[in-house]
Amino acid sequence: MVRRRPDTERVFLTISMTGTPERPATDLGFLLHKHPDKAQAFSTSYGTAHVLYPEATAERCTAALLLEVDPVTLVRRGRGGRPQDRGPDTALAQYVNDRPYAASSLLAVALGHVFSSALAGRCAARPELAAAALPLRVEVPAVPAKGGADLVRRLFEPLGWAVTAAPVPLDERFPEWGDSRYVRLALDGEQRLADALRHLYVLLPVLDDAKHYWVSADEVDKLLRVGEGWLPGHPEQQLITHRYLSRRRSLTQEATERLELARLAAADDTEAAELDNAVDEDTDTEERPVPLAVRRREAILAALRDAGASRVLDLGCGQGQLVRELLKDPRFTEVVGVDVSVRALALAARRLRLDRMGERQAARVRLVQGSLTYTDQRLRGYDAAVLSEVVEHVDPPRLPALEYAVFGAARPGTVLVTTPNVEYNVRWETLPAGHVRHGDHRFEWTRAEFRAWAGGVAARHGYTVAFAPVGPEDPELGPPTQMAVFTAAATAPTTKEEKAA
Repeated sequence: MVRRRPDTERVFLTISMTGTPERPATDLGFLLHKHPDKAQAFSTSYGTAHVLYPEATAERCTAALLLEVDPVTLVRRGRGGRPQDRGPDTALAQYVNDRPYAASSLLAVALGHVFSSALAGRCAARPELAAAALPLRVEVPAVPAKGGADLVRRLFEPLGWAVTAAPVPLDERFPEWGDSRYVRLALDGEQRLADALRHLYVLLPVLDDAKHYWVSADEVDKLLRVGEGWLPGHPEQQLITHRYLSRRRSLTQEATERLELARLAAADDTEAAELDNAVDEDTDTEERPVPLAVRRREAILAALRDAGASRVLDLGCGQGQLVRELLKDPRFTEVVGVDVSVRALALAARRLRLDRMGERQAARVRLVQGSLTYTDQRLRGYDAAVLSEVVEHVDPPRLPALEYAVFGAARPGTVLVTTPNVEYNVRWETLPAGHVRHGDHRFEWTRAEFRAWAGGVAARHGYTVAFAPVGPEDPELGPPTQMAVFTAAATAPTTKEEKAA
């Protein structure tokens, strides 16, 4: 039995799971790390959170999170501003407000605190259960929804939930008064429990459009971590980010840029998977295809080894996938990743774990911010440079500037350029006719167009150029990715004798 202090109010949420003969509903207890036979209490900054199970059978199990909020503590700690920014406030609204009664950031924080392992998707006892989509129902009796029931549906339906959002009347005795800003929320769907909790953790404060604590820069990291996998592609991403970060422009801009990078990376992975699934009838479909992104990196690494390169530039390095692969091979003694986006470089640094890298390994790598359409003296004197899936992101009028900056000013001994082969796009069944593979592509070249561009670049800057396919080559359409290998004429041996010399 949960005892209620007379000076506290309650916020309530339930998560239910329907069982099957193979999977009893009480498995929910494994995922939440809370035993159905026990009622447990947890201290929070604003009161006490209780977890109990109103029902726990093989057919149906319901876990309830009951948050008892202490209004006095809530007032003393403030409602979201920094202490130094808050002056004395004697308004009655401090003490009479919806915080102790309706789901909000208070409940979201309690979810993260009480169900931290479930939120992270961890279940040591039953790891296969944590990875499974389960028949779940989430109910919240009172959710403040600034935007109404329509916004509730716009937020949750794209995530696969069947949404019931019934407006709560201001007073059932006086229907002519209309509805309040609250809704009774019910979500039904097949979801991983971790995903369900992450949706609630972010979207409850978004619906309320307020937070009870000061929003600092680390909230961006928190948002991207909890929103991983679903927020980058959400149609209401901008609204979610704006509200979750309390409308702070600098934080919203940072989050938006990082989410766009995550979306681009996910799109590249999708492109690679789709293209690799576009196999010929003669292909053994039981073999797991190698992703196109992996094939590209393998082709680039092989070409760099053939060129004898040891000091390499990755131009347009993005989040550092190729840089990471280069560092695995000790023959590449210096690797420099260059990108125009500071956010991309920050993500690359995290991916590479630069802060944990040993001294010798760290001496081999640098990440540099710079634009590829401007000459940069820092990029001169390298053995090789790689432009992997970069040129198609450049506006055509800017290509001559990129060409001169790389081939004229930096002038590495070898330059590798990979880019999509637009002719192969018809093999990508999910791509509408006439569309490029990614929304940020300014163009995509045919094989003839790529050869014409590469031949002109080579002639203008004293390089020879050879071409190589990347990925499964279609006899009519060519490969999904085309690669040009430029070699500076002064360093390109033409005979075996010259190569030996």
